[in-house]
Amino acid sequence: MKMLRDIRYGEDKGDKKRLDVYFADGKCKAVFLYIHGGGIENGDKDGFFRDAGLLAKEGYASISINYPLYPDTDFSDFIYAAAQATVWAKNNAESFFGTDKLYIGGESAGAYISMMLCFDARYLESVGLSNDDISGYWFAAGQPTAHFNVLKYSGEDPKRVIADERAPIYFVGMADEYPPMRFIVSNNDMFSRYEQTVLMVKTLEHFGYEHFDFQVVEGTHCSYFKTFYEDGTTQSSHMILDFLENAEKI
Repeated sequence: MKMLRDIRYGEDKGDKKRLDVYFADGKCKAVFLYIHGGGIENGDKDGFFRDAGLLAKEGYASISINYPLYPDTDFSDFIYAAAQATVWAKNNAESFFGTDKLYIGGESAGAYISMMLCFDARYLESVGLSNDDISGYWFAAGQPTAHFNVLKYSGEDPKRVIADERAPIYFVGMADEYPPMRFIVSNNDMFSRYEQTVLMVKTLEHFGYEHFDFQVVEGTHCSYFKTFYEDGTTQSSHMILDFLENAEKI
């Protein structure tokens, strides 16, 4: 597997707007843009290294991004940053990897940011893109209501369940269609994360959307990223690979 590290995709006072690229020789089947979790306070792009190996072996390139974090950012700078990384990936996918297929996904806070990109059209529009440019989305344990740390840093009670313009679920029903999507949650996830994910899925069903599926996995919040098989691969890498291989059938 080859790596390109710390590529700048936008200007940022804290130097957070950098990404890593993982790939194997030859033309790739598609590119997967990964957005890390950590409550929009913590986390780093480097952690995706352990997942990228299997994807590269199977012909997929991966891009893992850093983005501005609280308390040194404001809503919604980190979502606009993810949009900037998306347009970088889209503009370079063909020349770097020989493919125009771009998938987006993340875990926890990264899944929340990914959902905001998907459901609030303004973020991709800010960089000249739309969901027509995205092949699919992978949401692992994302919060479909206003993220608890978005609330905290806005001076609100982070336990509140709010569906306003800071919430992906607020925008469901405003688009004719969405790219294929997979929602994942653990059976012992964060408090109310399972129920909120079910609400998101049921809201999509209520509006008649069809190109998505929903998986419940054994474990705690995002534990699949820390679960290793005997060959050294992670459970999460196999989960992402399964989505990439089957997204067009969803």
